[in-house]
Formats: sequence, C-alpha cells, structure tokens
Amino acid sequence: MSDTALDQLKRDGRIVVVGASLAGLRAAETLRDKGFAGTLTMIGEEPYEPYDRPPLSKQVLLGHAEAEYTTLPRRRAIDAEWRLGVPATGLDLHARKVLLGDGDAIAYDRLLITTGVRARPWPNQDEAALDGVFVLRTRDDGAALARRLRATPRRVLVIGAGFTGSEIASACRERGLDVTVAERGDAPLVGALGGVVGMVAADLQRENGVDLRTGVMVTRLEGDTAGRVRAAHFSDGSTVEADVVVVGLGATRNTDWLSGSGLAAGPRGIACDAGCRAFDIQGIVTDDIFAAGDVARSPHPLFGYQFLSLEHWGNAVAQAETAAHNMLSESADRRPHLWIPAFWSSQFGVNIKSVGVPSMGTELLVTQGSLAERRFAAVYGYQGRVIGAVTFDNCRWLEFYQRQIETTAQFPPPFNTVDRRPEGRRPVPADFPDPSVPTHGPTVTLSGHSPADRRLEFAPARH
Repeated sequence: MSDTALDQLKRDGRIVVVGASLAGLRAAETLRDKGFAGTLTMIGEEPYEPYDRPPLSKQVLLGHAEAEYTTLPRRRAIDAEWRLGVPATGLDLHARKVLLGDGDAIAYDRLLITTGVRARPWPNQDEAALDGVFVLRTRDDGAALARRLRATPRRVLVIGAGFTGSEIASACRERGLDVTVAERGDAPLVGALGGVVGMVAADLQRENGVDLRTGVMVTRLEGDTAGRVRAAHFSDGSTVEADVVVVGLGATRNTDWLSGSGLAAGPRGIACDAGCRAFDIQGIVTDDIFAAGDVARSPHPLFGYQFLSLEHWGNAVAQAETAAHNMLSESADRRPHLWIPAFWSSQFGVNIKSVGVPSMGTELLVTQGSLAERRFAAVYGYQGRVIGAVTFDNCRWLEFYQRQIETTAQFPPPFNTVDRRPEGRRPVPADFPDPSVPTHGPTVTLSGHSPADRRLEFAPARH
C-alpha cells in the first residue's frame, strides 16, 4: 500500500472489530493512539461493553465483587459505534462485509477478529438445561452462579479440574460449601502442568476439604420431577448428590460464524501469521483481516514454529496491540507478535504462575523449593532446552526462567538446585497425558504447522 493510500485509510477508512472483548478494546485504543481517525465499529454478541473475565471465577464467586462491576477501564476514548447484543453470523471476503444476526451488513477496509472462546457445554442438551447446571465464561454466567452459591447449596459438583474448575472449587470451599470435583485425568491441572505438579494440586484440594474424584467421568446428570439437577452418575458406578453442577470442560473457539467464508478458521482457531494477518483456506495470507486473542493461532519461532493458541489475559492485550499497529503500517514497519506465554491462577491460598509452554515439555526438574512444601519453582525440558516453568508461591523466579526460555537455554539447567532432596536432584518425566485424550487443563494449545487445517487424501492410480 502506498503512503497516500495508508494516509487515506487512517483519515477516512472503516475498521470493524468483531468481538467486544479485552483484545477488541485494547486494539481499538491502540488504533486511535496511532492516529486512526476513520470509522471504528465494535461488534459484540453480548449486550455489555468489554469486561474482565478473571474475576468471574475468583472475586465474583466469593462475593467480593459483583459481575456487573467488572467492566474494563478505558485507557482512552475510542469514539466507536457500538453494535452490542448482535452476533456476527457471516463474513463476505469479496464484498468486505461482516454479516450480522439482525440482517445488517457492515463494510470494512480492515477487519480485526477478537471473538475469543466460549465455554464447552454439557453434551446432553436435556441434562444441560436442568436448573442448577452452569458453565462459567460470561458475565451472566458469573452472576447466575454467584447467586446460586449465595443460596448455600448442599453440594456443588465441578466437572473438570482445569484452572477454572479448580478456582471454582476453591471459591466453594472458601464459602464453606461442600464440593466434589470430577476429573477424567489422574490429577487436577494435569493437561496444563503434567502429572508431577498435578499431584501437588490434588493434595492441595483434598487437604482443603474437596472430595476429589480422579480417573472418572460423569456419565449422566439426573434431575427431579421439577427439572432441577439432583445427582450425577459416574463411570465407576458411583453417584453423587448435588444441587449445583458446574461444567468445566474447557473452551471452544468462536469461529462457527466464519464457516464457508474462505478464511482458515476452525475449532482450533483462526490461523494467522506472526503479524496477526489471517490466512485463507488456500494458505495465502490476507492483508485486510487480522486476528488477536484467544481465537487466534499463530506460529512462534521459540516453539518450533508450531501454531500456538493462547487463552491468556496478557497475550490478548499484547497481540491486540500488535495487530492494531500492523493494520496501520507499511509492510516494512510491521512487527511480529512473539509474546512468551504467561499464566496465573489463585486457588486454595496458593498463587500458581507459569511461563512458556509447559505442556510441550517431556521432563521436569524442581529447581527451587520443594514439592512437599508447595512452594517451589520447576522447569520443563524438551529436546535438551528449557521450554517452560511453573511456580507455586515462588513467582520471583519467573522472570529468570522466562529469560532462559527466550535464549533457548539448555535443559537440565547447569546451576545447582536449592532442593537437594531426591525429587530435586535430577529430571523426572513431566507425566503429561496422551495429547489425543481430551483434558480440561491446557491454556496453551499446540496445533501443528498447517495454516489451512486441510487434509489431503491420496488415492492409488488405477491401471
């Protein structure tokens, strides 16, 4: 694009952001900061302006905050036209229009997709519709679940012991509620942090009074004659009575509305390059469509150029700012999004933080502290290099390990560990579950190298 055309875009262009989310808001602010004076349209399926999601599973459930007061602070005015409460239902690449659920169509010169993810529902629709069955993703979800917890249910069942499920269980115990957690894996957080650290999380839950059931699946939810949930049946033949059930089976990326559009979008997200530009289904990068946040998947040189999908607050902000910068820049001035994944969780009085991609690791070494004391730093290794790290109440080490990841430092680290007991002397298998078996824990998803997600089938020639 010539300077004249870029100047015209900044002055009179039309930029549409689909997804009134954290990423969408921060991108809009960045666009205005960088001199975009044209028309800015923000489209959101929910009727609310962008709000903060982490408090929903923490402060809101504990009664320390109301869901309606989680609206994100504005860094500046964005002078946008808001189309809230109306979902995007389609995309016309050739006409450069976003189709809306109310029949309208919004034209764009640049499009940013920040539609994020939604909670994966309970698969049986009739059981999912029972009164007392919840998921937790949206502001309305948080408000509804908080109201039910305030009513002091006899027992809460949480299905899935990933980060969200574990935080919900923690909130229930802090409120003095009886809670059962069902996890098909061998331990909580096993998909995100592996079995070694997962066993620490399991002990933490049980010592805090959680009835933790691992290696089992919920096969059926049972309701009473009034349509209220009353019990859950497990794969081991047991039954748990519960009047509140929270389904924490992970998330699904909001790409359904792009079906048939010609964009490389599917269940694993929207494939884009390191500059946040989306690919089409032929694997050709577009110049006018960008993606950021949980819905995007892009290659990262530190992790074998595999496409990474990140469900991280910090990544959403950083990627949105990069996308906004690149939308208004010449090719030579564009920059890559090379954020190192970082994540945190607070549960049962312990602060858990991670950097890098622990789930890519095959080995684990406790480098500071002790697993037994639940105050430690552990490093994940992959093919002889540091690939990730996690800390329990020991986050002062994370910046150091982030640098180790960025510089592809060797694994195991050459320095002596503080922990001289057997668990800290040598690496052990990180004990991640088979990646083909679904778990509820990963917040970083490695999704291969193909931007188009296509599969070729070769048939033998006929003679």
